[in-house]
Amino acid sequence: MSTTVGVLGLQGGVSEHVELLDSLGVRTCLLRSPSDLLGADGLRVDAVVLPGGESSVIDRLLRTFGLFDPLRAAIGAGLPTLGTCAGLILLADKVLDPAPGQQSLAVLDATVRRNAFGSQVDSAEVDLETSDGPVKVAFIRAPQVVATGPAVAVIARRGEAIVGVRQGAITGLAFHPEVTGEARFHRRLIADAGATALAEAG
Repeated sequence: MSTTVGVLGLQGGVSEHVELLDSLGVRTCLLRSPSDLLGADGLRVDAVVLPGGESSVIDRLLRTFGLFDPLRAAIGAGLPTLGTCAGLILLADKVLDPAPGQQSLAVLDATVRRNAFGSQVDSAEVDLETSDGPVKVAFIRAPQVVATGPAVAVIARRGEAIVGVRQGAITGLAFHPEVTGEARFHRRLIADAGATALAEAG
């Protein structure tokens, strides 16, 4: 059975994730409504990607289109998830500097600060050492993880700053691997989806 990865398609860098996942041979679909995520017999996807963009805008659109609660429930129940940049902010339990009225899905036991690495003009491609190996990735108005709970593993730092974390099947990255074509985090997501499917079948 092939894997289907849903990419949240409300705003932000959606196409880059879709193209990278397509290159890895998995099916993708865009998540824009509850019916894209949930069918009559359960989840339509095996994993989900929350892309970068404007976290406060994505949050507002999630609630406008009725996706906020179903997505939070699915991720909380173990749906393998990769969040990049704004996606990390959406996942975090606490956002230190939210926009007025901004909410998060609160499924990742971490505290984040938005735009911790400067504005758009401070964007850069950076070589990082991660627990998954060395990577070249892009930082674009990136957040920083400033605190983590006991179940959260730090998988990447930029200097002393935490920029990558993992909690169970949830991976949150402050950076953009899809911009540089770095596929290892998406491969890990696909592997997590396969492991979850096997566990449910067993």
